[in-house]
Amino acid sequence: MDVNLISRFIPLLLQRNFLFMRNIYIVFIGCLFGLISCNNTGDASKGDGDKTQVAARKEPVHSKLNEAGTQILMGVVSRYYGLKNALVATKALRTDSAATQLAMIADSMTTFLKTDSSNGTVLKPFVDTILSQSKLINTIKDETCEKQRIAFEFISRNMYALLKTVELKNAHVYHQFCPMAFNEKGAFWLSDNAEIFNPYFGKKMLECGEVTDSL
Repeated sequence: MDVNLISRFIPLLLQRNFLFMRNIYIVFIGCLFGLISCNNTGDASKGDGDKTQVAARKEPVHSKLNEAGTQILMGVVSRYYGLKNALVATKALRTDSAATQLAMIADSMTTFLKTDSSNGTVLKPFVDTILSQSKLINTIKDETCEKQRIAFEFISRNMYALLKTVELKNAHVYHQFCPMAFNEKGAFWLSDNAEIFNPYFGKKMLECGEVTDSL
């Protein structure tokens, strides 16, 4: 065979092999990315499904009150937490401000109960006490917050009675108790957290207490 012919044929053969291998490599890379994309899509869909299942399992807050009444009630609970947190921090000015906010929403609750013939009469004494004791806190001037805590204990007892009476459910309200409060007489309070943050002692005995019920 002619040497010159062979010398021209060999580069051509190598070039064709290179193009063939390159095409195979491109196809392989394309398939690989396709598989990765499908797996990621499947994982994402699975994650969305898990989130949907969790959302479906989460029950809405409800009570014996109608929807509007339950919303106002949860507003009272939220303002109560503000007062509780101010006492945990032992901040007198914050306590005054939080008590004012609680009194305002309690007053709105009183107005609502006048329109609720089924529950108004039973619930009114609890809300009236929350309202009057919140206003009392505003008149107390005590940087240690000890006197405000006495009124807060009355508020807490009536808050719990109010929530139990309306059969509040799925609100993640924790009823907590400290046996050392008020010279070991003990006192209750409500929290949105199962962890103990004691409003009767603050930093002195922040973690003193236990959960006794949840709503």
